[in-house]
Amino acid sequence: MANHSQLGFQDASSPIMEELVEFHDHALMVALTICSLVLYLLALMLKESLSSNTVDAQEVELIWTILPAIVLILLALPSLQILYMMDEIDEPDLTLKAIGHQWYWSYEYTDFKDLSFDSYMVPTAELPLGHFRLLEVDHRIVIPMESPIRMIITADDVLHSWAIPTLGVKTDAIPGRLNQTSFITTRPGIFYGQCSEICGANHSFMPIVVESTPLTHFEAWSSLLTT
Repeated sequence: MANHSQLGFQDASSPIMEELVEFHDHALMVALTICSLVLYLLALMLKESLSSNTVDAQEVELIWTILPAIVLILLALPSLQILYMMDEIDEPDLTLKAIGHQWYWSYEYTDFKDLSFDSYMVPTAELPLGHFRLLEVDHRIVIPMESPIRMIITADDVLHSWAIPTLGVKTDAIPGRLNQTSFITTRPGIFYGQCSEICGANHSFMPIVVESTPLTHFEAWSSLLTT
């Protein structure tokens, strides 16, 4: 959950988000190094008069041609690795189907015979004390922690987007098309997200809440709903 005046990312709660934060820091350090080098060279050029050795230096031209290529490789390799990791779906323990509507979400636990529900935002007037305004829902998604989860995402009317920042998940919900993504929660907790695609007048009022619990609590919750 983000805090007021927070400058960084939310605390990572999945391996993918940890990799994304690490890559962000890596790219930021590369950009900081480049900016510092350019500013140093500009200051040096302004301080000293230009000479023929500075203007006609083939060695310098060779360096500033090869160096950007090396920098791009340093950025591309970890980026491609994360992209492949985000697309990897290997024997999920649980499959959920999320369907976007105007303006609420429907969820189906496809591994269970009859476990599905609609998830609406709780109005401000009915919000319990201590809960988050515009982020709390009447029915949360409950998943077991440290288990691979596969999400199948689609929409019933217009474009939506199912996004949980702390899990590093953001997948478009497109009518007539099934998109899928996967994630693993590394700790118990309640994770908040919102529709991240402008989908109409009430786009801001269809939040997403994922509750990560130990496996025993998830089994008790699912058996309670299916009986």
